[in-house]
Amino acid sequence: MKDEVDRLVAAWRRERPDLDVEPLEVLSRVSRLARHLDRARRQVFAEHELESWEFDVLTALRRAGTPYQLSPGALLTQTLVTSGTMTNRIDRLAKKGLVERLPDPSDRRGVLVRLTPSGRHHADAALAGLLDQERAILNGLSAPERQNLATLLRTLTAPFDNTPA
Repeated sequence: MKDEVDRLVAAWRRERPDLDVEPLEVLSRVSRLARHLDRARRQVFAEHELESWEFDVLTALRRAGTPYQLSPGALLTQTLVTSGTMTNRIDRLAKKGLVERLPDPSDRRGVLVRLTPSGRHHADAALAGLLDQERAILNGLSAPERQNLATLLRTLTAPFDNTPA
């Protein structure tokens, strides 16, 4: 079965036989898959009245476990945004009733951000919808193929994840 990347690679091999275009065979497919995944994510988040960044913050809190709270600094680390951006995001989520700010009992000057019951509901529902979409995207692969692909992608992404930005 041929795909658009096969046609693109064949055209480059014809037009630029002096270049090794083999990286396109993998990375162009990864790029195209990322666009399909991005569309699926946006659709799911819209169905749950969330923006992508809202999902990121809510699910970081949800993954923290009971009582579903983190410091703004911990949220910064998990979502890779600046402190000013995080402050703005917390403000907007609090205004929607999805999170609340609480005093940090271990630091009189600090605050904690806690997921509200509504925020937990939104995070859980959006995650379930997202996983349904992602399963559909991976539907053409067997379980062993998915595991193999996950291992190969981990090998490619680990050096980036372990390098300071």
